[in-house]
Amino acid sequence: MRETQLTLPEVGLIAATRGVLGAGLAFLLADRIPESQRKTVGWTLFSIGAVSTIPLALTVFGRSRCVDTAESDHRHTHEPQCESNDRVREQTVATGI
Repeated sequence: MRETQLTLPEVGLIAATRGVLGAGLAFLLADRIPESQRKTVGWTLFSIGAVSTIPLALTVFGRSRCVDTAESDHRHTHEPQCESNDRVREQTVATGI
């Protein structure tokens, strides 16, 4: 299992980027605003939300760590559950994908 700890400001940033992305999508799908304004505002908000999500996602996923199964559900095995994910990630990095 993977575990990630986030601070309150990070959670706020993630929520804000999701909100901006959603607002941009809403503008693109709305019919009550003139088309030229709607597309300009919609694509701008959507782009800002999408682009700002990338560094946040890299930060969050870069800090996640494996949790030992014995810690997470009190089993007596000491092999991390996410070991296979780490192997896939190592193979992906090694092949340059």
